[in-house]
Amino acid sequence: MVPFVFLGVGFYRAWIEIAFVGSFVSFPAIPFGARECFDGVGAIVMLICVLLARRIGPFYRHPSIFVLCGACMTLATVALFATMIVPSLGYTATWLAAIVGGVGMGLVILIWSEVFGCLSPLRVTLYYTASIALGAVIVYVFMGLRLPWLACLTALLPAVSLVLARRSMNRIPAEKRPQPNLVNFKPPWKIFLLMALYGFAYGILETRVYTDSFGPHSSPGVLVVALVIFLSVGFRREKFDFNSIVRIALPLTVAALWLVPMWGAGATLLSGPCAIGGYTAATVLIMALCSNMCYRHGVSAIWLFGIERSLRLAFMFLGRTVANTGEHGSLGAADGGLLISGLSMIAVIMATVLLLSQKNVDGQWGLSFLNGSGKSRADKHAQQVDNRCAALAAEYHLTARELEILKLLARHKTVGMIERELVIANGTAKAHVRHIYQKLNIHSREELFNLLDPHQLDPLEEQE
Repeated sequence: MVPFVFLGVGFYRAWIEIAFVGSFVSFPAIPFGARECFDGVGAIVMLICVLLARRIGPFYRHPSIFVLCGACMTLATVALFATMIVPSLGYTATWLAAIVGGVGMGLVILIWSEVFGCLSPLRVTLYYTASIALGAVIVYVFMGLRLPWLACLTALLPAVSLVLARRSMNRIPAEKRPQPNLVNFKPPWKIFLLMALYGFAYGILETRVYTDSFGPHSSPGVLVVALVIFLSVGFRREKFDFNSIVRIALPLTVAALWLVPMWGAGATLLSGPCAIGGYTAATVLIMALCSNMCYRHGVSAIWLFGIERSLRLAFMFLGRTVANTGEHGSLGAADGGLLISGLSMIAVIMATVLLLSQKNVDGQWGLSFLNGSGKSRADKHAQQVDNRCAALAAEYHLTARELEILKLLARHKTVGMIERELVIANGTAKAHVRHIYQKLNIHSREELFNLLDPHQLDPLEEQE
């Protein structure tokens, strides 16, 4: 049901937790700020990739990027575990690990984002949640390993993830892989803001999440939420309602923000899993939304996910900073923790309502699957044809007007009907059709329809 090669995200998630975030490994002499350095370098690397997306993308065409990513993550692992053998190296080695590890993290996130940008939303949701669950299981297994085995196997995790990324891209048909050209696309800032605010809320609660043996990628809340969404997609398939992810993310996040200020430190046992569970559900939704934009419109995954993930990391850092200010600073007569939690709840609720109330999500962002799954099979077939037109337009550099005419040709409209519908002069449509045929290297309507035919619908491809 789920090809193993698409589960590589779980391996790098396990590596991040073991090496840097909420680790159960007692590395000696971890300097203050190493975690922030790790996240900060990762965000900077992704922003650099955003700026250079036209030159360096797509990543799958540049094996050297995979080598650089793997080398950085492996070197970071070796440096961290070396501090347990030679404690005197602790300070220098840890800073080195944070810097090169951050470089590797930024690259591996974008490498896998590029893979998921070639898949339909249902497949993305299915594979991504399975990867999240696998990552948690890997951490559970590694918790029982002796130190030598733990060090060796942790060092192998990045390489396994990158090998799977290469193999998964090889399984994707060539016509669905990312193209070198960068499609002009308005950044979906409201979606970015939604994830940033969930990241901010999670950042406020993050220090409380790590009070027990579990970290951010192995918490019971992560595993439960991932399995619930995975099973929902697996059983319902094309009938799966993506709005249900929001119904998981919002209540869990609000509950986590409310529990600690109201009940005190004793509520950590509940607030931790709620916080990370809500955040996990939000990340699944954002992964599906952004991947769908890449899948339907040919948007560069490096560009889109680079902006989203770096912005998310920045807001998580802001959340941790605000939490420390509220707990240790003075806010007059107000309870700092309660005030900050209240403001965060309002922000998260408003962002979620703002996203779901959008009337133009289908036209602007290609997010029709958020509107429910009640489309008929004919509607889904028509949607696939439109998606195929958009993909051809991106691949063969059609203009906006040519894409518009291509969609009408796909609906079996004649040249005269196209001229009347678009209110253009006689002969103009015929000239556009001739240019389209030349760019697509075809000579007849029959060849055009063969090129546009989406073939038999796959239940996991129907919702796009």
